[in-house]
Formats: sequence, structure tokens, C-alpha cells
Amino acid sequence: MTALRPERESGASYGQEPYEAYEASGAFEASGASGAFEEWGTDPAGRHGAYAAQEQPYASPADEPYLPPAEPQQFLPPIDDETVALRIPDPPPGGSITPSGASTAAAATGTTPGGRAARRKAAKRRHGRHGGTRTTSEASEEGAEEVSADAARAPLSRVEARRQARARKASPAVVASRAIGEVFITTGVLMLLFVTYQLWWTNVRAHAAADKETSTLQNDWATGKGAPGTFEPGQGFAILHIPELDVVVPIAEGVSNKKVLDKGMVGHYSEGRLKTAMPGAKTGNFALAGHRNTHGEPFRYINKLKKGDEVVVETQDKYYVYKMTSTLPVTSPSNTSVIGPVPPQSGFTKPGRYITLTTCTPEFTSKYRLIVWGKMVEERPRSKGKPDALVE
Repeated sequence: MTALRPERESGASYGQEPYEAYEASGAFEASGASGAFEEWGTDPAGRHGAYAAQEQPYASPADEPYLPPAEPQQFLPPIDDETVALRIPDPPPGGSITPSGASTAAAATGTTPGGRAARRKAAKRRHGRHGGTRTTSEASEEGAEEVSADAARAPLSRVEARRQARARKASPAVVASRAIGEVFITTGVLMLLFVTYQLWWTNVRAHAAADKETSTLQNDWATGKGAPGTFEPGQGFAILHIPELDVVVPIAEGVSNKKVLDKGMVGHYSEGRLKTAMPGAKTGNFALAGHRNTHGEPFRYINKLKKGDEVVVETQDKYYVYKMTSTLPVTSPSNTSVIGPVPPQSGFTKPGRYITLTTCTPEFTSKYRLIVWGKMVEERPRSKGKPDALVE
């Protein structure tokens, strides 16, 4: 459809006055237009030539120049009186913009409704944190998150709420497995603590007690408080030296775990059928017992002693030096013959002055006994000084 020309819209070119002037002047007849129209009407083939003969068939009486049709004008928002900065168009009349309309307007204008923070969030959602283009997977993940968030915010019916509560509630099998797991964990922790106590803490306490008893004996001997004779069970009376193993430990009367052995000391068999001779006796077997593991473990490495290695027993007035002669790696705990005056398996054939060391074997068990025998080679008074085995 052709747009209207300006002269037709204004009414100035086609008003009453121009037509009246044109008719009054008689220009229509003088111009020969009537003849032209008559010829056009009678001769269809030459009507175009007659029409073309008219240079200006619609010429304005006022001789106004011909103007091209005007372009349709676009709607522009009113100019701000205060400033010419850009403005967001006012919402259309008849109601507020709906969310769909707002999104359509935002998409059309390239802006995001809301404040600066909202526009930044929208830009991050569209282009990522650093302005990059989102991939299809990111967009789908974001859409899934929005859907799950909307579903989480949606109120649940009673049936759904009960169903979710039953799903969250643990079954009896799960509860039982959890309880069993907690029992196992607690048992493991307790066992670890027990092992730590046995292998480390008992040694700490036993070494402290043994060192204290050794210092007490040495002080008593230096001041003359101690005297040889009969000793009470648990009372220290001598000091055992094993230079090859770097062992220095007090010897107490009796083999009680609580009173002697668990305190890190070495016990002398001195009660009942297990009674043995003292080191100062003219003949006899001086038998001792000690822990191989835990509680100071003074006899842990006596299995490494070799024939000829020296062991020294220090008393208030003398040093007794023994040399190792033989070893029995394994025997029953009930084999008491190993501490007899002449042990059958020691290699000794007649009475003499012997020493016997007994401990448990294998390590960390008390199933069997390990036996080491030695024979006295020197009795040295303290007034003559230390024996060569103790001189560094």
C-alpha cells in the first residue's frame, strides 16, 4: 500500500480554494485535457500516449514542487528535559510487566530487570564467573539445579513427607551394622591402648623403679647401712651386671611378679622347693628370673650370650664373676631341675658354684623357658676394686 503524500494529508493542496480557483480560471478546458480524455476514451490503444502527453496532469495550481512519499515515523520516547542520557521506557499502559514480559523486554533491550547486583548475577549465569561462554552441560546442570531447588522449596504432601521420613530412617540391619562397627572400633582402640601400655609404659615405670632401687643399694653400701644376711621378699640385696648386653639391674629376694619382676628387677629363687643358694655359698646354684618382654625386660637378649661371656654379681662387700658355659633354648616351665645344685642338662658333672638365668620364650609369650648357665671364675672383694669385666 502506497503511503499518503504530504500534500494530500495536509489538505492545503486539495482544499476547496485551489479547486475553485482552478475551475474559475477555465484552465481545464484551455489545456485541451477534455479532448485528451475524449481521445483516450475513444482510442484505447492510444490512451497511454494521450496521458503521457500531459506533462503535469496533477500539477498544483500554486506550482508547488513534487515531494516523495514520507517514510513512516517510529515512536520515540520523550526527551528528558534534564539530561539526554538513556532511559528505560515506561511500562505499557494497562498493567505491570509480567515475568514473561519482563524477560521478553530484557531480551529485546539486552538488559536485566532489577538493580546492579541482579544484573551481575544474571550475567554470571549467562556467561560464567569470568565472562566465558557456558557449555551445554553447564547450562543443563544449572537448569537441573534450579529445578531441584524449586522442587526442594515446594511443600510436600503428608504421604510424601512420611515416605521421605521412612527413607531417612535407618533399617534394623543398618543400625546393627553400625553398632557392630562401633564395637569393633572401640575394641581396636582399647587393644591399641593395651599394647601401648604393655610395650612402652610398663617399661618406663619399671626402669624408673629399678634405677631407684639401684641408687638406694649403692647409697646404703656407701654409708654402711646395709648388712649381709637374710633378706625379706622383694628386698634388693645385689646388682647384676651383663656387660655384653649393657644390663645393670638390681637383684631382689623372691620371684613374685608384683613385688619384684614387674618392678624391673631380677628375682632370686629363694622360696620352698625353688630355693637356691646365694652367691657367697661354697657350693650351689645361684638361680635368677627376669622378664624378657615388658616391665623393664632385663633378660630380653640373654639368648645372644655366648660361651665365655662374663656376668658379674655385685654385693655390699664382694664381686662375683661368672663365665657362660651352656644354653638350653627351650624347656617346659615345670622343669625345675634346671635350677638344681647340679643341673642335668647344663653339662656340669659335680657340685660347684654356678649361676642360672631363666626367662620366657618365645618373645611376648610365656609358653616355654629359656635357660643360660655359667660357672664362677672369680670372687673379688670390693676393697680390690672392680673386676676387669666392669672396667671400661
